[in-house]
Amino acid sequence: LQHVLGSTSFCGLEIRVNRHALIPRPETEQLVALAESFLDRLDASAPTVLDLGTGTGCIAIALAAQVPSAVIVASDLSAEALNLARANAAAAGLQNRIPFLQGDGFQSLPTGTCFDLIVSNPPYIPSGEIGSLQPEVRDHDPRLALDGGPDGLAFYRMLASMAPGRLTPAGGLMVEFGDGQAGAINAILAGENWIVEPPVPDYSGRERFLIARPFHPGGARLT
Repeated sequence: LQHVLGSTSFCGLEIRVNRHALIPRPETEQLVALAESFLDRLDASAPTVLDLGTGTGCIAIALAAQVPSAVIVASDLSAEALNLARANAAAAGLQNRIPFLQGDGFQSLPTGTCFDLIVSNPPYIPSGEIGSLQPEVRDHDPRLALDGGPDGLAFYRMLASMAPGRLTPAGGLMVEFGDGQAGAINAILAGENWIVEPPVPDYSGRERFLIARPFHPGGARLT
């Protein structure tokens, strides 16, 4: 339906959609709410956020609208998705708040750039399962936004190993994931010495989000 209409509602914003980016899901609005709550608790006048794999730009744009003090950066591998995200930011009047950078993972960022929060809804479908997805997803959402590698967890491994060097001392990581993946992602993060909070369920009761930060001796857990 969203592809037919050409847009969808997300956090009260009208987000344009096309075949180059994943259609924003309602549960991802909860990821935005969790991120906003995290930023509110930071002792920072201008908290910095990286939306990694921004797609339509919906997360970055919603956070920019809801947290005016935040400095938001959005990145994606797909040039076509970034064109769509820029158009969505302009439609919301936020084109000057969000730089959109093209690159694989953290490659688009200048060396040494760190953030208070990295948020991501990455590809998490195992490659072999994409053919069995619902036709509206399989045939219309881009494979790049769906394919998480053989077990669906490739992006999380990259985050676990590389994100610590991109976070401020009080910084955190928030990710969305698929059904049944919480334990495996928790193990990946714990194996890279992250402190991982209990999974947060979505509004339907399914475990859907993880919040973590790199271990610092003497540091407090996220609350």
